[in-house]
Amino acid sequence: MQIKGNISLKEFNTFGIEVSAKYFASFRSERMLQELLSQRLLSIYTPLILGGGSNILFTKDVDTIVMKNEIEGIELISQDEDYFYVKAGAGVNWHSFVMYCLDHNYAGVENLALIPGNVGATPMQNIGAYGVEIKEVFHSLEAMHIKDKALVVMSNKDCSFGYRESIFKHKYKNQFVITSVTYKLKKEVEFNISYGSVAKELEMMGVKELSIRSVAQAVINIRSSKLPNPKIIGNAGSFFKNPEISLAQYEELKIKFPSIVGYTTEKDNVKIAAGWLIEQCGWKGFREGDVGCHEKQALVLVNFAKATGAGIYNLSERIIESVFQQFQIRLEREVNIY
Repeated sequence: MQIKGNISLKEFNTFGIEVSAKYFASFRSERMLQELLSQRLLSIYTPLILGGGSNILFTKDVDTIVMKNEIEGIELISQDEDYFYVKAGAGVNWHSFVMYCLDHNYAGVENLALIPGNVGATPMQNIGAYGVEIKEVFHSLEAMHIKDKALVVMSNKDCSFGYRESIFKHKYKNQFVITSVTYKLKKEVEFNISYGSVAKELEMMGVKELSIRSVAQAVINIRSSKLPNPKIIGNAGSFFKNPEISLAQYEELKIKFPSIVGYTTEKDNVKIAAGWLIEQCGWKGFREGDVGCHEKQALVLVNFAKATGAGIYNLSERIIESVFQQFQIRLEREVNIY
């Protein structure tokens, strides 16, 4: 195992931001991770764990050791009458995992196709799309404590999932390295096509009989039509969370802005489409130098070529302020800022 110094992180973040790490190492197993955590440097520096780099914005060089999680492997570990329990290494590409599930007829993650990033980030962010969140298919995870190097198992309840939230973003921040995730995937399919434009896309595809593969393909088509490929234009997907407001506030806004887009939540609040708010403030398609807001989806901030992380962050600040001025709603970033 080799720890390298002064390594560029441009190829390790989907924004394509050119920053460097003071130290850099990768690991492909729990044993390698334990050995890495035992190095003298780890008694000096708190590591930054990096997966697919699809949910982070670097605004400066990383003055610590970056540890890239490359633990692979997917296996069916058990099953019961209703579920398949499928374990995946934290370094497995998420979309590849979804495709694996489709190939084996494991249902539950088809709505989450084409989300960038790796398996290890899915419980950290409680990723979600088109009416489905990871907490609905999550069974457990294994994680190694950075300080004592002990491997622990955490259940769904242990993770304290919320909207794009988990215990790893708060109480356990920078304390654990997720090494694997086990998902509880359905044997009997329950299709979820009511959210967004999934049903419309299926109709356009000419689908007569639903399948998890057709639903996944509909989601892939929608995402591909609206979201830029990070290999072509640097981005991290949705930059902001959809804000949640009270029903009373929503009704007031509805009078002033009849076309406002909102969805009722389990708590009888209303989740507002952040992309709609940003678009109403005139940011969709905005470009200033190499920093911009995507022309097809206002929720996506982009690096057209050589933008800095600070430049993208400053644009996000301007967007947050303009949305608040117009709607009295304070947007929160979904992307992690370093």
